Amino acid sequence: MQTLCILNVNLEKSENLERHRTDGFSNSEELVVRRGAPIRVSLQLEGRAFNTKTDYLRVQVMLGRLYVLMPVTYSKRICPTRWKAYIDQEDFDLKNPSIFISSPASASVGSYRLKISVLIRGSKKKTCVFGKFILLCNPWCRADGVYIPFEDQREEYIQNDSGLLFIGTAMNPASRPWSFDQFEPGVLEACLKLLELSPQHQKDTRIDYLNRKNPVYIGRVVSAMINSEDDRGVLKGKWEGDFKQGVNPSLWTGSGDILTQWAESGFSPVKFGQCWVFAAVMCTVMRVLGIPCRVITNYNSAHDTNDNLVIEEFYSETGQKLNRSKDSIWNFHVWVECWMTRRDLGSGMDGWQVLDPTPQERSGGVFCCGPAPVKAIKDRRIDLVFDIPFVYAEVNADIHSIILSKGRVVSHNKDTERVGSLICTKTIGSPRQQTITGNYKYVKSPTPTTSSRSFTASEDSTLSRAGSSTGMLVFLYLDKAPVAGEPVRFNVKIVNTQRAAKRIKVHLNAQAKEYNNSPSDTFWETHGVTELAPMEVVVLQEQILPAQYEDVVGDNLINLAVVLEDMASQQRVLASEEINITSPQLTIKIASENSIVPGETQSATVTFTNPFSHMVAGVLTLAGAGLIQGKIHFRMLPLHPRASMNHRFTFVPSKVGTKMLQASLTLSNINSTIRGFKMVSVNRA
Repeated sequence: MQTLCILNVNLEKSENLERHRTDGFSNSEELVVRRGAPIRVSLQLEGRAFNTKTDYLRVQVMLGRLYVLMPVTYSKRICPTRWKAYIDQEDFDLKNPSIFISSPASASVGSYRLKISVLIRGSKKKTCVFGKFILLCNPWCRADGVYIPFEDQREEYIQNDSGLLFIGTAMNPASRPWSFDQFEPGVLEACLKLLELSPQHQKDTRIDYLNRKNPVYIGRVVSAMINSEDDRGVLKGKWEGDFKQGVNPSLWTGSGDILTQWAESGFSPVKFGQCWVFAAVMCTVMRVLGIPCRVITNYNSAHDTNDNLVIEEFYSETGQKLNRSKDSIWNFHVWVECWMTRRDLGSGMDGWQVLDPTPQERSGGVFCCGPAPVKAIKDRRIDLVFDIPFVYAEVNADIHSIILSKGRVVSHNKDTERVGSLICTKTIGSPRQQTITGNYKYVKSPTPTTSSRSFTASEDSTLSRAGSSTGMLVFLYLDKAPVAGEPVRFNVKIVNTQRAAKRIKVHLNAQAKEYNNSPSDTFWETHGVTELAPMEVVVLQEQILPAQYEDVVGDNLINLAVVLEDMASQQRVLASEEINITSPQLTIKIASENSIVPGETQSATVTFTNPFSHMVAGVLTLAGAGLIQGKIHFRMLPLHPRASMNHRFTFVPSKVGTKMLQASLTLSNINSTIRGFKMVSVNRA
């Protein structure tokens, strides 16, 4: 009788990539598929044809030392909780049969080995072939714990390889482009290696593989591994001093450079990251692993070190902010949300979960945070895991503003509305901001835009009550959002709430500050005296000229404060605002914007107009996943004030789809980086 053996196995890569919506990973050496959906595998047999009465096939899938052994049946009925291998009898070629392998919707994420054997009844002889595939979570599968119901959400939170990160201030949000790069060469492999290098995997490989079926577990592992504080994680954080031993966090433009540098260095931490970099890289890893993820910005984010839901800020009697507290308010803080079911907490906690890889506080002895259900944060369910009290404080703490004079407290007021005043993310399918503050907290009033928080405070707010007890109120507000190269114009509104005239000292102070630190020394101040008749309202108009702020502000912010002192009673009242100055944008124009196809050279131009009061020079960098291989750098010659620069360049798209073309200009004589981006539609040829 003629023998039968398996000569080869074809994993039908192109068909399976399309079926599993993983065609972005077509450059991977291994087949990439999603759990809960069948994989078609074709066998090439040698010898006689397959006999369905005497021959049978067996499949073994292996993850590390864990394995499942299953016969290949003729029943297409699959179970979402078990592995299954079957033959479709309606389309069965006896010489080159195809089999389907279906994984459970809760199978563990990882790199699998595959063994397919052919056996003959009554014979001990068998032959086998081997293959490999990478299994990811499946947000398209209803039985998967990461299932998200709408296609536009899956497209945005899994497939979109670019986006916007929001920085600046709640009064004047600014966006910066970011390339998530999840389909770039080496990124998938780095993400899988991140799981392998985790302390959980190193301690007990078997238990780690078993736990990888749960997105909650994966989220905690990844949150800890993005920072390098406790392990061989990806990024080293740095918030003070210079960045000469690494890269200034503000210069990163995408996750791909960071993840590939980490892998190519032998998994030494990449220097350096800050919150938006940590969050953006985590977003990449989670999207690669198949878990829907988006980047979130919380404006006026509280870091409450003593868990009392109070942040104290100290000012001098002339309005200079002092570094006197371990607690702090970050102008913005960036984390991620991941979509998953919470079977450990009950269905009421399903949906978006906060995960924060920035190393701030330890959770379970490790620098990680979450997943904390957004619903639990809103309802202050501090009895639930993970890290809900810490995130609750970030969006809900009160601010106590204290004026000191000769070491003595001379004024104290409380602001209950400033922390978490705006929480936002990128809108699905659009380069715009989506406000989600109401997901985290019960919002009392609309978020202020160009007018200051204190000016829009309601009459019954704690801020107004504190001011009225002194017999005077002060409000600080801007004419409009400040723009680089223009004066910062603002108004100080003073209200005498008593039926007696007042003589008041007015102290105005401006300090440059980084988003997460106390301000530096004063760079602008003015002092004066004003007289108010009974119940009178006075508005003072002030401005800070570009020449006064350009050399000290750059990419930083300005802490602006006013202190009023009643010269008769020595009572004081404070109003403050932290403002950012909007940078100019680089403009990108593409010559043939409507006819861009892979493999054809395209021409584009970057334009920059110098808004500053003196000459600038720097380095222009161009990048774009699927558009430009690596990065292109050009040195810009000195440019006079108000003069413009046009730089023409070419690029060759390599991938179909909507891609982001980025340009950034790092100025050498100002601490500032000017950015711009253009979304490019690459069509099939």
